[in-house]
Formats: sequence, structure tokens, C-alpha cells
Amino acid sequence: MDRKQHWESVYQTKRPTEVSWYQAEPTLSLSLVNEAAGAGAASVIDVGGGASTLVDRLVERPSTTITVLDLSGAALREAQRRVGEKAEKVNWIEADILNVELPKAAFDVWHDRAVFHFLTDAADRRRYVEQVSHSVRIGGHVLVATFAADGPQKCSGLEVARYSPDELHAQFGSAFRLIRSVHESHITPMGTTQKFVYCLCSVESASRTRRAA
Repeated sequence: MDRKQHWESVYQTKRPTEVSWYQAEPTLSLSLVNEAAGAGAASVIDVGGGASTLVDRLVERPSTTITVLDLSGAALREAQRRVGEKAEKVNWIEADILNVELPKAAFDVWHDRAVFHFLTDAADRRRYVEQVSHSVRIGGHVLVATFAADGPQKCSGLEVARYSPDELHAQFGSAFRLIRSVHESHITPMGTTQKFVYCLCSVESASRTRRAA
């Protein structure tokens, strides 16, 4: 089963409130996105946003262009249904972040909660960073949350990579300046605890990583 089939199966067999990463209120993500975006106009992409409730809060931000990208069409349709008429304010992309064509320097804020830690292959991680470097403007911000060093070793039946703040920042390199890292103890719908680490970085310069052709 490939990545897309896996995530379509997850969202076709479980309600959004039943998956382990579900948050009724994405408090930490929203706070850090708001910090990064500031009070003016901003373009925000939520990578792996799926059925997350973050989009429900982002559509309330004035002067904000919102993109939600996910492999699962079922997840995106759930979010569109929940947001209702405001779904028209969002650019919905059903695609794999590793091979989607994103516009150059289009985003002020890149948010990813729980996609990057599924990239256990080094080549996939490099490709991900290439996508970030290509599509986030210099001076923009990148917010990535993964399982912490003491977090779960598997999620949704898949192996994951776990990180300390320094280890996560090192995946992106010197073109990204670490502004802050925050730890979160996420309580799943099943009542278990998952340890996350969030790293907020600013894009200081063009990455030296060459984009794939």
C-alpha cells in the first residue's frame, strides 16, 4: 500500500475525532502561526492539514490567504464540509508534499504538524526541505511539529522519526534560524499521551540544497 492509499484508508475507516493526532482546539499551532504571520496580510500553508481544525481558526484571520495540502481527499472533504461556506476562502490541494508543484516564494508561513516525522528516508527529508526552500519567501517562517525524542516510535501503523529541537532544526540547516522550540504533551482521543516538539524558524537565506529537476 502506497502513502496515499494508506491515508485514504485511515480517513475512510475512522472519524476525524478518532485519529490519535486529533485536536479539538489547535491552541499551540494557532498561537505560533499567529506569531509568525503577524498582524498584516499573510499567506499560510498547512501541510498535511487534512481534517485538522486549524483551518477553522485560520479562516477567521483577516487578510490571510490559506492553503491546505494533504494526501487524502477524504480528509480534505471532511474539513471542507466542516468549514462550510468559508471553504471558498481556502486553496485546497490534494497531493503528496514530496512531488507537488508549489509556486516559488508564495508563502509567508509554512505549518506542518505530524507530517515530517513520517519521512524516515533521508532522501525524502531532503526533498521536503527543498520544497520548503522553494515555496517560502526569505523572511518567512517555517513551523514544523514532530514527535519528540521521547515520543511514540510508531503512528498509524507506520514507523516515525523522533527529534530533539536541535536534531529537528539540523534537518533544515543554516538557511533557517531557529526562533523558538516548544514541547507539547498531546492527549489523544484514546487518553494516551504523545510528546511533540515544535520548532519555529525564520528563512534567512536561500537554501544551498539543490531542487530536484
